[in-house]
Amino acid sequence: MNTPKTVLVLCTGNSCRSQMAEVLLNHDLAGQVRALSAGTRPQSKVADGAIAALKQAGLPTDGLYPKEVEVVMNESIDLVVTVCDNAKETCPIFPRPVPRIHLPFHDPHGEPLESFIAVRDDIRARLIPAVREALGL
Repeated sequence: MNTPKTVLVLCTGNSCRSQMAEVLLNHDLAGQVRALSAGTRPQSKVADGAIAALKQAGLPTDGLYPKEVEVVMNESIDLVVTVCDNAKETCPIFPRPVPRIHLPFHDPHGEPLESFIAVRDDIRARLIPAVREALGL
């Protein structure tokens, strides 16, 4: 069996879009991808709407918490995905060259649960195929 490729999903607050993307990648590409997420300026907790949207889809949410990008800098990352324009602009330099793709998603913070669900579904529809293609899966 091949070793899963490590994908880092990077956002500003690491409290919504990147967290949902991490869970979706780990679920939908299980065995092929090991997804991590981090933020350039992490919030204090994962957004309640993101947790609710993931749970509504039957996805696991245990252990999710916002992380500084520095925490994952020494991981062997195969692909970085920025999911907001700010993260793209402030994406750090990694210890070795890492391919990057940028797929911005709407930020549903402060909006009703329906917005979080729409973003979750948009991430699943666009990010999963983009990561598959970028990694040749």
